[in-house]
Amino acid sequence: MISTTRRTFIQTSALSALSAGRAWGSNDRINVAIVGVGGRGQAHIHGYAKQPDAHIYALCDVDQQNLERSQAVVKKLTGETPKGYKDMRDVFADKEVHAVSMPLPNHWHALATIWACQAGKDVYIEKPACHDPYEGRQMVAAARKYGRMVQVGSQGRSADHKIRAVQLLREGVIGQVYMAKGLCFKRRKSIGHTPNEPVPAGVDWDKFRGPAPMIPFSKNHFLYNWHWFWDTGNGDIGNQGVHEMDIARWGLGVDHPRSAVANGGKYVYNDDQETPNTLLARFDYGDKELVFEVRGLQTGGEGELTTTSEGNTVGNLFYGSDGWLSLDGNGYRIFKGDPAKLTQSAKSSNDSFAAHIANFLSAMRTRKYQDLHADVDIGRISADLCHLANISYRLGGQLENFDPRTERFENAKANNLAHPPHRAPYVIPNLTAG
Repeated sequence: MISTTRRTFIQTSALSALSAGRAWGSNDRINVAIVGVGGRGQAHIHGYAKQPDAHIYALCDVDQQNLERSQAVVKKLTGETPKGYKDMRDVFADKEVHAVSMPLPNHWHALATIWACQAGKDVYIEKPACHDPYEGRQMVAAARKYGRMVQVGSQGRSADHKIRAVQLLREGVIGQVYMAKGLCFKRRKSIGHTPNEPVPAGVDWDKFRGPAPMIPFSKNHFLYNWHWFWDTGNGDIGNQGVHEMDIARWGLGVDHPRSAVANGGKYVYNDDQETPNTLLARFDYGDKELVFEVRGLQTGGEGELTTTSEGNTVGNLFYGSDGWLSLDGNGYRIFKGDPAKLTQSAKSSNDSFAAHIANFLSAMRTRKYQDLHADVDIGRISADLCHLANISYRLGGQLENFDPRTERFENAKANNLAHPPHRAPYVIPNLTAG
């Protein structure tokens, strides 16, 4: 027997599918539901509150206290108290919700996006687009099948100075570009050990785990530290790193590589973390290569990239036949000549997150996914590079040959890691079959 909630969800999905091509008027406000209102969720709340054509209609979280606190934040910002939900499926069933913005743990990105698309909602999903390569393909299939706008939270694609830097690379400002290097030198302190304990009051642990295997509750598997466990996160290459991986791939003008290899480890710390805190990856594209490096321990900077007061150096370096370009959140710098000297530079000139949200809302009106700066197909390929690196690392750092046409490894063990099982009933459907 189908429950009332599930029946409503199914009925709403059918009705929403009929209105997939809705044309928005210039004065229409778009009702947005924010699903997941933890740390990154607060940024989404403040981001949408500033958008004149967006209305924060509802919030959803598996933690009741967090949900209520966030409703109060929205009330303070907008003067209105949004509806509150604990189950995202009830959000998707609400016919008044036009779009969902979902800063969720990585392992929830695919299923939440697919459910939302099936219910006729447009989606802003945080980076990385997916938790594994199989999921990314299903997300693209869902977006296209149901005619939904799906924007991935790679807001660097909406940063004016990064758009200009990539344009200059295309125009040959440093000649033939043969290598891009992405850097994620971001200090991460040890997470220590936390014991298993009762689930806190008001927290739905089953819904938090979702597609991931069920395990006892512990603080390190909840809130931010889920990033450092394979079942729920992708390490820092798939956290901060995927932003820079996306820009590296964009500037290099490439999609999937012919092979990937990554070596590193979790050094110094003896704690609960599973993912590496040090990783060096290389992706082969034949006439060019992409290199990516993660350093979570204390380190120095590199290549004229900005180093923060915390000692973090995050950005990209592009190398060409006539010079090199340094690009980060603060701006870009171009070096040419022999010896190379600074010849051109520019600083960041806009709020990339605000611009990225505005681009998403604008594409909802045009109904052209090509208008999205980070459509789901763009985002999932960038995420795939992080997954390829992690798969090589988890298989002992061996070179893994990859067929860009079929998106399959030569190695069966690698293919298994690219499509791990999901916990019922949170199973991601195969929308690409047949």
